[in-house]
Amino acid sequence: MAHIIVVGNEKGGSGKSTTCMHIATALVRLGFKVGALDLDTRQRSFSRYVENRAEFIRREEVVLPMPKLGKLPNIGKNKLRPGENINDRRISEAIARLEVDIDFVVIDCPGSHTRLSEVAHSLADTLISPMNDSFVDFDLLARTDPENGRVLGPSIYSEMVWSARQLRAQAGLQPIDWIVIRNRLGSQNMHNKRRVGQALDDLSKRIGFRVATGFSERVIFREMFPNGLTLLDMRDVGISGLSLSNIAARQEVRDLMKSLSLPDVVVKI
Repeated sequence: MAHIIVVGNEKGGSGKSTTCMHIATALVRLGFKVGALDLDTRQRSFSRYVENRAEFIRREEVVLPMPKLGKLPNIGKNKLRPGENINDRRISEAIARLEVDIDFVVIDCPGSHTRLSEVAHSLADTLISPMNDSFVDFDLLARTDPENGRVLGPSIYSEMVWSARQLRAQAGLQPIDWIVIRNRLGSQNMHNKRRVGQALDDLSKRIGFRVATGFSERVIFREMFPNGLTLLDMRDVGISGLSLSNIAARQEVRDLMKSLSLPDVVVKI
């Protein structure tokens, strides 16, 4: 069976689709067969990213590594078993179709609580939760006292992850490897970065996740989306003489892939 990587949280604008695309294409570059599945049926950012890449390859007649894009099938109610949830069936069939001769499936979840997202989290072997590096987004993980910053309890999202872990344990599956990545790190306000980092380290011991560094705030990420490109494609599409900022961004991708500790993955990109 394929190793399932779920990228999710319940806040928009944290870089989930950018994270999905870079992980998926990095794995293809490393020689793995990768499926891509987008559960955000309204925004479809991950799907459009992959579709933009396919169109760029066709238009420019270049060869680039591509994940295989899956989709949620339409299921007639007459095909459901008694008591079966239609969204459970849709996601299970989508993954089953992708898992044929596939090593990894990368799933992008919407920035809200949905049944599809809930099911995906219970299927995750690796769960990646990007968050913008600020206390504005810290409540993705926990409720805190505004006066002293003390953690009052887990967030609704953390409780959903806990429920997913319980379901996997009951099914005899391996525990979810949950990784929170700090995206959009700025070069300024070092005091705030240290405070957020300390708060995440403290919370990680309480609710069971690892902390990794994701992507800094860079214009290039927004510029690459229309052509479906990633930072690892620059030389392949004839872009030479990368700026120091772009070189640093490529290193962030490598560092993230190493921190995921995915099975059988040796990062050589």
